[in-house]
Amino acid sequence: MSKSKEKEQKTPVPELFGSNVFNDEVMRERLPKDVYKALHKTIDEGMHLQMDLANVLAEAMKNWAVEKGATHFTHWFQPMTGVTAEKHDSFISPEPGGSVIMEFSGKELVKGEPDASSFPSGGLRATFEARGYTDWDPTSYAFIKDDTLCIPTAFCSYSGEALDKKTPLLRSMQALDKEATRILRLFGDTESKRVITTVGPEQEYFLIDEDVYKRRPDLIYTGRTLFGKKPPKGQEMEDHYFGTIKPRVSAYMKELDRELWKLGVNAKTKHNEVAPAQHELAPVFSTTNIATDHNQLTMELMKTVAGRHHMVCLLHEKPFAGVNGSGKHNNWSISTDRGQNLLEPGKTPSQNAQFLLFLTAVIKAVDEYQELLRTSVASAGNDHRLGANEAPPAILSIFLGDELSAIVDAIIAGTDYTDKQKKLISIGATVLPHIPADTTDRNRTSPFAFTGNKFEFRSIGSTASIASCNIVLNTIVAEELSRFADELEKADDFDNALTTLIQRELTAHQRIIFNGNGYSEEWVKEAEKRGLANLKTTVDALPSFIDEKSIALFTKQNVFSETELHARYEILLENYYKTIDIEAHTLIAMTKKNVMHAATTYESSLADALLKKKEAGVPAKVEESLLENAGEITESIYTGLLKLEDDAEKAEHLDADILELARFRKDVLLQDIDTLGASISKLEEVIPSEYWRYPTYAEMLFSIGEEAAR
Repeated sequence: MSKSKEKEQKTPVPELFGSNVFNDEVMRERLPKDVYKALHKTIDEGMHLQMDLANVLAEAMKNWAVEKGATHFTHWFQPMTGVTAEKHDSFISPEPGGSVIMEFSGKELVKGEPDASSFPSGGLRATFEARGYTDWDPTSYAFIKDDTLCIPTAFCSYSGEALDKKTPLLRSMQALDKEATRILRLFGDTESKRVITTVGPEQEYFLIDEDVYKRRPDLIYTGRTLFGKKPPKGQEMEDHYFGTIKPRVSAYMKELDRELWKLGVNAKTKHNEVAPAQHELAPVFSTTNIATDHNQLTMELMKTVAGRHHMVCLLHEKPFAGVNGSGKHNNWSISTDRGQNLLEPGKTPSQNAQFLLFLTAVIKAVDEYQELLRTSVASAGNDHRLGANEAPPAILSIFLGDELSAIVDAIIAGTDYTDKQKKLISIGATVLPHIPADTTDRNRTSPFAFTGNKFEFRSIGSTASIASCNIVLNTIVAEELSRFADELEKADDFDNALTTLIQRELTAHQRIIFNGNGYSEEWVKEAEKRGLANLKTTVDALPSFIDEKSIALFTKQNVFSETELHARYEILLENYYKTIDIEAHTLIAMTKKNVMHAATTYESSLADALLKKKEAGVPAKVEESLLENAGEITESIYTGLLKLEDDAEKAEHLDADILELARFRKDVLLQDIDTLGASISKLEEVIPSEYWRYPTYAEMLFSIGEEAAR
């Protein structure tokens, strides 16, 4: 270990935290007072920063970064690829005589010009229309990563359309701020200047040994195994969840924590998840756009740090069939700039009219735009997870818990609600103290659950950017608050109008509230009776993104233009069918290169053994049975391979619109992949290990042993 690394490990956490971030503390120390105040005016009030002040800020930022060892800068942005993007430029500027100086201007800070045609644009940009712009987001701190000053930015086309996930996210936050502030004014709050949404995204992931990963092309190319037999022991004993963390994984988690802390990411909780080799990391809440940036950094560092420990981090939603998948729980709330959580019920929520109005807005928003909310988490990977036993169903519903549900019922019925006395739980052992019971239980089957002072949206896939779902959440709640404000601002009697509105809307939208088991078949039938949508796949869900209702919503709230909506629709569908194409061609290659060879070699060995016994006049019932079984499996693999090849060829030359292209992959190619994968898994179950090249589920899931980190 290097001396610098050893010194860093001994650095106290408070000193380490944010050490690679150009945060408020650093700015206050390094910027002239007038520049610091102007920057805060930009952040707090959305004012533009003048170029002369931007030059001063850029110089201070560059000096700080160079002192930290940075040699380059980059505009760090989030295009529609699902990952971040960065183009690095050095600080050097040539001087006469062959020397250089380190320079960084306000113009370079504020604006960049990446090639927009090389990123997904959904038709917004043609190849010959290359110009695009990155625009500095002053609300998200710059940071140093790999000796590079990273400046968080938005990304737009030459004509101003958003080509990224940050721009519409900031727009949606602005929309909610505007409408929520209108509501606060009605309740007499004249001091709050802004309303912000906050998010704490829990991140699930798998860790496997890099040696086994390198021998699985399906993991390398697609992120998931396309075949594999479940091991004799998986998660059945429920002993991995919250279990003792293995030394090698613990060493990884410790380094990951410190790397995240240096970047100002509030990594808080870490533990083993349900499946073998599965884990989770959860941060403290932060403002939604910063939380989005931090989650992208978290996923990147999870992979980078894993490599240093000779492991690979898998973020696919379902890397192993039949094994617990990975999601991302989006804990979402609304707060004022003075720190008041608007989703905090207080001690007497039934008498907290402001809370009840915001709660009603969320309930109505989720009910009215349930299809859109489902679309916000749609992807080829997440289709494998939603509805399985570790993930919520594709049907959207809201869990409120006993107390809030009783309050809602009382409001709908027009009766008084009597607060129940706070219950204490006695565990039975006299040495243990009585503990207060929460007013709600937890419901892990609910896609959208109220958990005390926030809503936990559990349907998001582990690879997804949290921007997508939060854009929708912010926008749909902003829309309902806007409607409420329009009505209440005109009322002659505010209190009566408020009571009438809350009762009317809760009555109209109570169908979305469900506190039971979301996994049960009974709920599927009940949800259908209630008229709730059940969009099981991405192809089913995505058309709602561009229906008239969605277009009207997003354009009214100035979050997306109709052109931007159609572009994203095209990008998401294209991403879906390309994902399945890659899976199909990967499985074809693995089957042709190794699986068929293993199958026929195994058959030949059985045939040789059978022949020898027959020649010796020895009974060979075992060999006959094994050979017959192997032959049937080999035949099914070969038949499946031919069908997959044929359908993959059809898919490549299919002349249809983009929705039909995606639907063909869902209905045909995906079924071919599953069928062939199931046949190969049967072969893996019976074939001797000396014939089988690919690491099994048992090897992959239990590849991280008890040994210490290398």
